[in-house]
Amino acid sequence: MYTRRAVTQLLALGLPGIALAQGTANKSPGAEWERATSAEAAGFRSADLEAVEARLFAMPTTALMVVSSGKIAYSYGDIAQVSYLASARKSVLSMLFGKYVANGTINLDRTMAELGIDESDGLLPIEKTARIRDLLIASSGVYHPAGSPGDDPNSPPRGSKQPGAFFHYNNWDFNVLGAVFEKLTGKTVFKALDEDLARPLGMQDFQLSRQRMLGFESQSCYLAYHLFLSGRDMARLGLLMVRGGSWNGQQIIPADWVKESTKPRVAAANVGRGGELAYGYLWWIPATRTSAPWAGSFMASGAFGQFILVLPTIDTVIVHRRAVTEEYALARNLGKTKYEPVRIQGSDFLKIADMIVAARTS
Repeated sequence: MYTRRAVTQLLALGLPGIALAQGTANKSPGAEWERATSAEAAGFRSADLEAVEARLFAMPTTALMVVSSGKIAYSYGDIAQVSYLASARKSVLSMLFGKYVANGTINLDRTMAELGIDESDGLLPIEKTARIRDLLIASSGVYHPAGSPGDDPNSPPRGSKQPGAFFHYNNWDFNVLGAVFEKLTGKTVFKALDEDLARPLGMQDFQLSRQRMLGFESQSCYLAYHLFLSGRDMARLGLLMVRGGSWNGQQIIPADWVKESTKPRVAAANVGRGGELAYGYLWWIPATRTSAPWAGSFMASGAFGQFILVLPTIDTVIVHRRAVTEEYALARNLGKTKYEPVRIQGSDFLKIADMIVAARTS
């Protein structure tokens, strides 16, 4: 029998099978999240979490949630509030891909040409050679205008990059991945989220009717699959990933896909963003944090401050929300406003996460 400390040490060494063994030993939440009786009972120093809270007072954070060993160790704000997920939606799509890649429904080496993906004004021949896996790492080489806001504005010239060779954060890639998923599975992204994740995980606040396709039809055939979730339901997604895709003994996402999708595939130096983050299949990897608790970590990141940080080595999930109104989210994604609320950047969130990790007692 492994002690908690022994398991942590083995995880830090990257030994196979330990993360899943640790995860399945802890029961997943039922209809309601269970709260630890105290910060200390959850393995944190309460004084240090109070320092985190004091830091949050000065930020536009609307909710923060720390889950350790399947229980709420700490929460701040309204974790039940449903709001716009922004680009954190992309990591959720990666989760949905897993089952269908494993059963052969989705072959990551199929090209845009093979899939019949095109634009009304046409894709270039080189752009049509991009594979699904190239889009998953934001390296398609397709620089057609996207059907939703949020692109890096400094796009290379069309046809100038070989697919798979150059990272460029481009919503065309991400929106087309949604279309590819729907074409190959016969399910909308929203229906798959409902059937494959929300129901098995017992999401408390999920409403299928609130999920929206939005975007600029005049720019692209491919609009964005926008998600609206609560912080506590985002934490269920994070806990599923901590547990290697397993939930109460049921393998919801293939364990191999959890490993493959969160493996660094674009080096931080090639991603930019201060060299702090590498990139996997629609997941960000904190590349500059190399201490044992951060081993194998990855996160979802969305505009304004929507984050799910997964720390498998210490069986911990940290969710951060900076909620914007649904009215604003719709207006932004329909091009009706260019107003930008105050953001919490990924680097700011990671500093909060550093404080939380440092607050651990073991």
